[in-house]
Amino acid sequence: MPARKASTASAEKRTKAPRKPKAALTTRENLSALIGTARQILRKDKGLNGDVDRLPLLTWVMFLKFLDDLEVVHEEEADLDGKPYQPIIEAPYRWRDWAAREDGITGDELLAFIAQDTTVRADGSKGKGLFAYLRGLGGQGEKGSQREVVANVFKGIQNRMVSGYLLRDIVNKINGIHFSASEEMHTLSHLYESMLREMRDAAGDAGEIYTPRPVVRFMVQVMDPCLGETVLDPACGTGGFLVEAYDHIAPKVTSPDQRRALQRETLFGQEAKPLPYMLAQMNLLLHGLEAPRIAYGNTLDRRVNEIGHSERVDLILTNPPFGGEEEVGIKANFPPNMQTAETALLFLQYIMRKLRFAGAPVPAHQRDGKPAARGGRAAVVVPNGTLFGDGISAVIKEELLKEFRLHTIVRLPQGVFAPYTDIPANLLFFERGGPTDTIWYYELPLPEGRKKYSKTAPLQFDEFGGALAWWSDRQPGPQAWAVDFAAKRGAAVEAATPHWQKAEAGRAAALALGKPLRELERTISVAANGKKAALQERLRELKAQQQLHEQAAKAAQAEGDALYWPIYNLDIKNPNAKAGLEHADPKKLIASMRGHEAEVIRLLGEIEALVLNVKTVQEAAA
Repeated sequence: MPARKASTASAEKRTKAPRKPKAALTTRENLSALIGTARQILRKDKGLNGDVDRLPLLTWVMFLKFLDDLEVVHEEEADLDGKPYQPIIEAPYRWRDWAAREDGITGDELLAFIAQDTTVRADGSKGKGLFAYLRGLGGQGEKGSQREVVANVFKGIQNRMVSGYLLRDIVNKINGIHFSASEEMHTLSHLYESMLREMRDAAGDAGEIYTPRPVVRFMVQVMDPCLGETVLDPACGTGGFLVEAYDHIAPKVTSPDQRRALQRETLFGQEAKPLPYMLAQMNLLLHGLEAPRIAYGNTLDRRVNEIGHSERVDLILTNPPFGGEEEVGIKANFPPNMQTAETALLFLQYIMRKLRFAGAPVPAHQRDGKPAARGGRAAVVVPNGTLFGDGISAVIKEELLKEFRLHTIVRLPQGVFAPYTDIPANLLFFERGGPTDTIWYYELPLPEGRKKYSKTAPLQFDEFGGALAWWSDRQPGPQAWAVDFAAKRGAAVEAATPHWQKAEAGRAAALALGKPLRELERTISVAANGKKAALQERLRELKAQQQLHEQAAKAAQAEGDALYWPIYNLDIKNPNAKAGLEHADPKKLIASMRGHEAEVIRLLGEIEALVLNVKTVQEAAA
């Protein structure tokens, strides 16, 4: 029996299906696992506080590995061409010198090499620490060179890890990424975007540096940036608009010259904060832009009247920070009648100045020096306050609508930028070459049953489907309506002009009295005492007349302005929307409430009569 059992067991073993070999991991799976492991290691370090600290650290480590892989390729290309190669980073600070070996420097020695101003380097020699060396590269290259980029990236970076051993583990993990492999680059770019979104969710008040990807995609698609155009984001944050513009243009490239133009002469940005500056550099590098043209510093730190034709661009795509305020020195860079501390309004002015004039000369390296056929155009995210703001805001919008053609305003639902702000936002689309005649509005609807977007239920790109279809075939409808701004302005000017003319006449009359008043004051100063009383009485009369003229002029000016400036309130509600309480006519609301009040009083009267009736019956029965 035991022998039979063994025989049966062995027969069962022979009849089992062979085990399938384990499928090889895809590039995405490998990289996802590698990045996941790296992030787990980062969570162990006591010096890092959440994703807001972890992603920047991972980014600067990846940045240095990326740069070294790129330099290896460029060195090989130079060697094949028989040309000398000038490295961006020199030994012993290259990744291959201190990071590539798994058993390389670690612990406190690694922390010292990275963070200290002077230290013992990986080759045993004494010299500058890694960050000190990288920050010093700024003075060793031309403005805008890759050395200056590296210096700017590390200017605001600090190593927050407290364990040099965990840092060595991170370095070893990142060393497994091959940035020279296109498939790995493509995969990593998507993983990096996911990490950026996670950092955005953890950023709190820093959330203003991010724009939801569906909004970015919509703006880029409708503006359709083309090869040969210059594209700028003056507040580029982590580079979302520039990445999307690059991905939009890249498939159209068909020659080495076009690729060179896309890489070097097409996409430009600027960012004032060190963290998003570094994140933008990494984001663009991973998407295939080999030397991102991102300037470091405050975009508004420049007199706008000094911007010349050679600096203007064809297309601006941006979401400037709103809700912030600038210092007095920045305000002075703008015209006196348009100076404000509000960042969004200053950026709007800057954008207006940076757009190219049709027919204006362009630098020789752009379009072979041929003048632009059309004026520059822009797609800009603005808060509701920009639409309805008066005062300086209205003055800025007056220039916008006079010098530019504001053709479209897309109104976004509440919560698109949640959880960072619930302020409703709008997309302005305009181009140089005004004045504005018709403004089209499109109100993006919320999905059925939703009251607002949120962090857990954000806006999706397919929800822009209706707006994309409408964009090229504009018709009024439930979500779209047009405003004849030219007619609106004409009517306002016509109604206001008589009041302005009256005001001008009053100011002229007041001014005309200035000379007689001065002459009379001189006469009084030399007159005999017996004549001064009569002369002073006459002076009082003239001053009273002047004051009356001035008051009349002020009142007439105010009446004219009250008829004219309201046209620059662009916060126009959808006329096709169902009227809610917030949009109802106040007079009708009051009348309705009074009607309800009368009904309540009538019903109370009936109840009171019934109570009296019952009481009477009860008393009679008693």
